[in-house]
Amino acid sequence: MSDAKAPDASRRSERSRRAIFDAALALVSETGYAKTTIEGIAARAGVGKQTIYRWWPSKAAVLLDAFLDLAARANEALSGEGASEIPDTGDLAADLRYVLRATVDEMNDPAFDGPSRALAAEGIVDPELGARFTEALLEPQLQYYVRRITAAQAAGDVDPGVDPRVALELLVGPLHHRWLHRTLPLTHAYADTLVDLALRGLAPRD
Repeated sequence: MSDAKAPDASRRSERSRRAIFDAALALVSETGYAKTTIEGIAARAGVGKQTIYRWWPSKAAVLLDAFLDLAARANEALSGEGASEIPDTGDLAADLRYVLRATVDEMNDPAFDGPSRALAAEGIVDPELGARFTEALLEPQLQYYVRRITAAQAAGDVDPGVDPRVALELLVGPLHHRWLHRTLPLTHAYADTLVDLALRGLAPRD
């Protein structure tokens, strides 16, 4: 009787998924979302297109899972548990500048820019995809701000009457507007200005 082990199907499937994710992200960055096809992703990944259709109903669904996987790997690379939380050093302005500068760097990274723009556009015409993108990626990130602003309220650094959800939109809303519409360059200086202006409005009342 042969001692050879049967191929590990789960490991093979994981390799295929990783190849599909990498192919989808690469093609969107290289050729744009409109020119990216399931056939192209399959060819780049070295799998049959039926393999892709077995797991995803559309190229948008492939791209969403690929982007979520990319974001998860980026968080792991930052290192360890709680790495995605906004720091709480006791200096709210410094903490917010740190995270907004990191967001600017991410938005300017072609690996994130192309896929995230494609998903933002596709989410407008596909409400289900848009809702999943918001629930799986955007909302958890926004909750980091909610927690940090709530802590700042408890420390007396932010007006306790301010809704943390509105407060965070003063920070991330302008950043996303400039990124989405390409009105002006996204820079660290711009991120710092947003923090300074927002904190003036959020300061405790005398």
